[in-house]
Order: sequence, then C-alpha cells, then structure tokens
Amino acid sequence: MRAKMKPASLLLSLAALFPAAAAHAQDGDLAQTSTPPERVSILYTYGDEPCPEAEGDEIVVCARQPETDRYRVPKALRHQDEEVAVGGGSWASAVEDNHYGAAAASRPNSCSPVGSYGYTGCTSAMLRQWFEERRAAAH
Repeated sequence: MRAKMKPASLLLSLAALFPAAAAHAQDGDLAQTSTPPERVSILYTYGDEPCPEAEGDEIVVCARQPETDRYRVPKALRHQDEEVAVGGGSWASAVEDNHYGAAAASRPNSCSPVGSYGYTGCTSAMLRQWFEERRAAAH
C-alpha cells in the first residue's frame, strides 16, 4: 500500500531544503570572486647581508642594522619604565605573606594572648621586626 503525502507536507519538506541550497550557492560565488592577498615580508639585515629578492607579487621591506646589534634585545624591549613582578613574586615572599597573615595571630609562636602557646613567639616577633627594620634601612 502506497502512502499519500499531503501537498502541505511536501511543500514544507521542499522549503526546508531550499535555504541550504541557496546558502551553498552563495558560498561558491564568494570563493570565485575573492583574490588572494599580497605577501609582505619585513626583514632586518645585519652588517653586509644582502636583502632577499621579491618573488612574484611579494613585497620585501628591509631595514639594515649594524652587525653589533645582531644578538641584542630589540631597542623597544631594552628599557622598561616600571618594574614588573614576574609570576607574582618569589616563593619566599609568598611564605612571608602567609606567615604574617590574619590567621597567624592565633598560631603557636605568634606572640599573642589568644590561641595555644601564642606567648611563645614574642622573642621571634621581636627579631623579625628588627630584621625588617634593617632590611628597610639597607634599601
């Protein structure tokens, strides 16, 4: 037995295929009309090195630098106005920050009347303060 399709469902199925076919045709049109971009090469030559020759539509721009600059850091990167902390600082400074944090006041050896054995760290706290003052005076 052959199933009959209603005309409305036939039109809907054809309409679903049409936008995909139209989009595919547009992509093909764009691909045929575009032109490949030019190739531009910017090179630095050092000392007496010759500039390479351009091939085809290629554009070659050469800047001659002295031979002494061959292995140097580029001028734009040599000087920095501000000191940048690499990786967020050293592990030693992270340990110091953690040692003097808010929770450290109640730990043993913290020179605090609060917490277990807080009074045991008063001499250590005095020595830490003395070392910090000496460090600050040296800088």
